[in-house]
Amino acid sequence: MPPNISKHAPGVFSILLTLCLGIGSAAAQGPAPTTDAPANPSPIIIAEPGRGILVKTADDRYSFGIRARLQFRNTFLHAGESDTNEIQIRTVRLTAFGNVLTPELRYTIQLAFGGNDFDAGSSTPIFDAFVDYTRFRDLNIRVGQFFVPFDRARTIREFALQFVDRQLVVRELNLDRDVGVMFSSNNLFGLKELLGYQLFIGGGDGRNRFAAYEPGPLTVLRLTLRPFGTFDDDQEGDLTRAARPRLSLGVAGAYNFRTSRAQSTIGTAFTAGTTDYTHLAADLVFKYRGFSLLAEGLWREASEDVLERTLNGTVTRESTRSGYGYFVQGGMMVTRQLEVTARWDKLFARSGTDPQLIQLARTQGKQLGAGVNLYLNGHAFKLQGDYFYIFGSTGEGRHLARIQLDASF
Repeated sequence: MPPNISKHAPGVFSILLTLCLGIGSAAAQGPAPTTDAPANPSPIIIAEPGRGILVKTADDRYSFGIRARLQFRNTFLHAGESDTNEIQIRTVRLTAFGNVLTPELRYTIQLAFGGNDFDAGSSTPIFDAFVDYTRFRDLNIRVGQFFVPFDRARTIREFALQFVDRQLVVRELNLDRDVGVMFSSNNLFGLKELLGYQLFIGGGDGRNRFAAYEPGPLTVLRLTLRPFGTFDDDQEGDLTRAARPRLSLGVAGAYNFRTSRAQSTIGTAFTAGTTDYTHLAADLVFKYRGFSLLAEGLWREASEDVLERTLNGTVTRESTRSGYGYFVQGGMMVTRQLEVTARWDKLFARSGTDPQLIQLARTQGKQLGAGVNLYLNGHAFKLQGDYFYIFGSTGEGRHLARIQLDASF
């Protein structure tokens, strides 16, 4: 846990300590013994394609599961008079999960081994490493490293995407992962699963950081309204094709105090100082009879456009990155396994911000594309193909085509 969390939220640890004592007490009591039960019942083993292997005890006090996933991708890019082709194993993931002491105390560890999975200057494969305590309806607790609960599109797991990769706006303006604590509920006040919330307090410098830095923190509040009840709004597409409408509306705000990263929790590290970032997000998910719609708007603004530092007579100037954007994408299940998709994506850069971000928005800030998905085992085993025309207000357009196999075992 980064030191800034204890500095800014001392009450968090007293709450956690109280809950942990409660867990220990409940675990010590255990289930009431029965005379008919065997002294040492055999463990239960569950194996399912796409979900891995799970071994658990008969009393549900302990379980351990493991699953693997890989992405094989071919990317063709035509830009100007240049053509390039890249074939790669995009990522390899290994996930361990289960519960300990009680079914309400769960753990997840995800390791990533692809070449693009590592942060600059960091060689650790850790993506996720967290513990959940879900005993209380209105106060679930998660501690560790995980997705910051900010915008819907980024918190959708990579294996559950309709397109080969995430949206340009999301890749630039999301908050990715961080180390911290989250309080949440999908059924706040027991209102028929209509209202959910997530409150996050974290270090603010993202994942896989080992160097000391000035204390943050990053604080995030997200609210979600599901008028027709909970559904799989954490997966893109409508593979279930249920004959009832499903809708999720989300809003979020975040403030990252004194971060040293160019994109708040991601990107290169500043050497000339730190900045404060303010983030806003709004998103919508709608599904009905195989049709799916996902739309989102994101906004990020730094407290200053340029950081400046003078050391031994040398002046260092570094730009922060302030911008905003939106995307809209939809899909339709043509058959039980075949889906067609389309997406429009647009990124804007604020005047005076990082010249590289301004250049990105001007030359590649507009992206229009379509795709086809063949689901052999839902999102767990699928073939994907998409095409995008990438352009802006200046420069020549680019043509991007990709084919991908995404398989979980």
